[in-house]
Amino acid sequence: MSVDLKNNDFGKRLKTMLKVDFRRMFLTPTVYIMLGVSLVLPILILVMTSFMGGTNSETGEEVAMFTNVWQAIGSAGGGAMSMDLTSMCNINLLYFLVAIFVCLFVGEDFRSGYAKNIFTVRSKKFDYVLSKTIVMFAAAVGMFLLFFVGAMIGGGVAGLSFDLAAVSANAGNIVACMISKVFVALVFVAIAVTLACVGRQKVWLSVLCTLGAGMLLFAMIPMITPLNAGILHIVMCIAGGALFAVGLGAVSNVILNKTSLG
Repeated sequence: MSVDLKNNDFGKRLKTMLKVDFRRMFLTPTVYIMLGVSLVLPILILVMTSFMGGTNSETGEEVAMFTNVWQAIGSAGGGAMSMDLTSMCNINLLYFLVAIFVCLFVGEDFRSGYAKNIFTVRSKKFDYVLSKTIVMFAAAVGMFLLFFVGAMIGGGVAGLSFDLAAVSANAGNIVACMISKVFVALVFVAIAVTLACVGRQKVWLSVLCTLGAGMLLFAMIPMITPLNAGILHIVMCIAGGALFAVGLGAVSNVILNKTSLG
């Protein structure tokens, strides 16, 4: 006998939706693939680049490469993003991985008919959007933490320096940097959930649109999440993530209410 959650209060509906979404996520092989990639990616990047020569044999120019493990997390100073190896192949790549995972996870709900069923007999669309945002944010946190662990492992294997002074940071700055980056991920999650609701069964469309939107924000990430981040960066990223989650959550709710799920 199914339970009709529409007459329950908001807290009970959300709790039930979260239980369902977390269970479905952990039963999905994709989440383990994404978490595994998040762990292995920095190891491969740091170990492989350690074998690259420091000078281009043809032009004689210096080749940018990782010399410090913290370069895999970011750069200090908060300047504009450069186009060298250390700026492009770092933890910021995870924002796109998170966006793809969100689109795949939400798209599967519409492809399988699960979304239509849940809206019909169990929950409201606002509960669905909020639950998806929270669960996908939790997955993003796991991915960022595993990348950090992978960077530490990769840096040790590659023999890179762990000297914080060399990158103008300290332990507190690194913690603030990671917290800031995690809450910026909430922005990407909110964008991906909204565009996944737009694309629904057309996962390829939601992925392309989300990656395109992410590219517009990508250049700003080094400025708002530098290695020498402080309390101001944390507050700014938390506020920005919350605003995007609330604002785009409302947009997603409107989209779902005004479109057919059949």
